[in-house]
Amino acid sequence: MLLGFKTELHPNNRQKTLLAKHAGVARHAYNWGLWLTRNILNHNSNNPESKLKFPTAIDLHKLLVAMVKPNNYWYYEVSKTAPQYALRYLSSAWKRCFSKVSAQPKFKKKGRDDSFTLDGSISVGFNRIKLPRIGWVKTFEILPDNVTPKSVTITKKADGWFISFKIETETQVTEKSVDVVGVDLGIKSLATLSTGEVFVGAKSYKKLESKLSRLQYLNRHKVKFSSNWKKAQLKIAQLHSKIANIRKDTLHQLTTYLAKNHSKIVIEDLNVSGMMANHKLAKAVGDMGFYEFRRQLKYKCELYSSELIIVDRWFPSSKTCSRCGTVKESLFLSERVFNCEHCNFSCDRDLNAALNLAMAVSSTVTACGLDNADVARMKQE
Repeated sequence: MLLGFKTELHPNNRQKTLLAKHAGVARHAYNWGLWLTRNILNHNSNNPESKLKFPTAIDLHKLLVAMVKPNNYWYYEVSKTAPQYALRYLSSAWKRCFSKVSAQPKFKKKGRDDSFTLDGSISVGFNRIKLPRIGWVKTFEILPDNVTPKSVTITKKADGWFISFKIETETQVTEKSVDVVGVDLGIKSLATLSTGEVFVGAKSYKKLESKLSRLQYLNRHKVKFSSNWKKAQLKIAQLHSKIANIRKDTLHQLTTYLAKNHSKIVIEDLNVSGMMANHKLAKAVGDMGFYEFRRQLKYKCELYSSELIIVDRWFPSSKTCSRCGTVKESLFLSERVFNCEHCNFSCDRDLNAALNLAMAVSSTVTACGLDNADVARMKQE
């Protein structure tokens, strides 16, 4: 299977300038193509009798070479593949828009998500990689062996440049200690497993929110685009990157543990966008990274030969008693302990939901434990 590999580059000053030039050309080509396609759409809507053909990525590149490149000499200072891929991405964005998957593409701004893609003569060394028109660029870590990527994507985050490409990886078969596990995601704890294990989220944004707020407060009166303003913006971007990296590291550790040690992993199909619409929960939900958790778990289950099972979002995992199966009519978020009036069963709310998720696909999982002895003990209590 194909896996993405991403690492930070360690370029010198000359290479940093070349990387910035490539990102600038890609951004210019994208914005020019977006301007042209929007004008064509406006013309077709205003003149239905004389409609123009909507250009493909190849058409846009031919027009770029004929109309834009001769008047902008700096296009010849970078690899020709940078604007080509930018126009391909624009064409893909319009296709998603026409199929009503996403909104219209927007113009790119300098310094915000700068990126470009290259292909051609790319070679990978021990801790360096050779890029077209840029040359050998060092990396901070050792690169995979026997890899020759067809294309690479380079992005800028804060003041660092990162490179990513796809590598072929064989599926790994690991020894599974648990057959079926239910995973209940939450805000108080990131994940509660049906085995009784609880994983606390990093909550990196909550921990560093006051520091971030302080940096933004100090930057409010600085002259825009001045040297001090740029320094402050860099500090803010670095802190945002640190927050995101802490969150991703926590999720990587959890998803790797689940995929390596469990044969079947059961999670709910959470309505993350709906949860983010609630202004009281949005900050906490975003700090946990539920969408990123599912994305990582999906490909890691394929990598480690595990099965990921998604339960319907309307499944009442929290309202159902994991012992007798009685479903409550209502359960407030403030009720952190599940109490069943039918069988007098009491259990942590998140653990009860995780057990119900596990039992949704397996009848071997017992309430609040791994064996019948625990159930007998609870009945006596």
